[in-house]
Amino acid sequence: MTHYDVFNGDADGICALHQLRLAEPKDSVLITGVKRDIALVKQVPGDTATSATILDISMDKNRDALLPLVNAGIKVSYFDHHFPGDIPESEHLDAHIDTDANTCTGLIVNEHLNGAHLAWAITAAFGDNLLDSARQAATALNLSDAELSQIQTLGTLLNYNGYGSSLEDLFFPPAELYQRVKPYKDPLAFINEDDAYQKLETGYNSDMENAKNTKPLLADESTAVFVFPEDAFARRVSGVYANDLAQQNPNRAHAMLSTLPGEGYLVSVRAPLANKTGADELCRQFETGGGRKAAAGINFLPASDLDKFTDAFKAQFG
Repeated sequence: MTHYDVFNGDADGICALHQLRLAEPKDSVLITGVKRDIALVKQVPGDTATSATILDISMDKNRDALLPLVNAGIKVSYFDHHFPGDIPESEHLDAHIDTDANTCTGLIVNEHLNGAHLAWAITAAFGDNLLDSARQAATALNLSDAELSQIQTLGTLLNYNGYGSSLEDLFFPPAELYQRVKPYKDPLAFINEDDAYQKLETGYNSDMENAKNTKPLLADESTAVFVFPEDAFARRVSGVYANDLAQQNPNRAHAMLSTLPGEGYLVSVRAPLANKTGADELCRQFETGGGRKAAAGINFLPASDLDKFTDAFKAQFG
């Protein structure tokens, strides 16, 4: 019997899976990738899989690969907070989907587990820039301000590590980072004992400094668009810098475009924190776009579509 754990390579995906496996240990084959690599279900081999758990990737983007699995009698548990489209009806599919803008997959798993590993759910929420949700959930743990700040930083760093157009852009392949996290029931122990935290923090601080020196392509009270150069730092930092700007300017929408080879851009979009909706609708207008209401992206925006994107961005959030 072969079980597959399929998960997004960001903080939410890693922390969601970690909670489940702390509560329900299981030998499994890991399938993951960079944060934007969401067409992961197709990697589950229908001829050898007996079951699969899928976390933090859009069912809508994976339906064509999901249906043959459940139709073949393979038991699938699905946890996610992205737009799912039509959820298939099957006795072999156990779906836990909640698209509320104030939740994430880690919090959905936390509810499923009745709070068994809440600290890691809080880490996931911080990673997804759900600061209010994370702090509200954290009240049950009576953490000090310093401890909560450390967990917030960890969530940010785990999320930061997932960004890039390829694994070569990342400090750690997400499967390796999950394996590093796996022994720890307490995120504070991971912070203090595994050198991955320090490596990520150093890289994050350097990349954020480079990002802050980048002037916006356009900016007004309601929207801002930044275009970064073709550089690994830009691909790594785009999402977390967008989160940072969103916290500083809660009434403004932000778009980060990282220049890619082949005359195009990797795009990260953040809806205003004051009205966390519309990012997914905007990005789904483009061929490789998707995401959730508050935060979404486009894996490849052709350079010829830059004006089309900025016009649609301003129309959505202006």
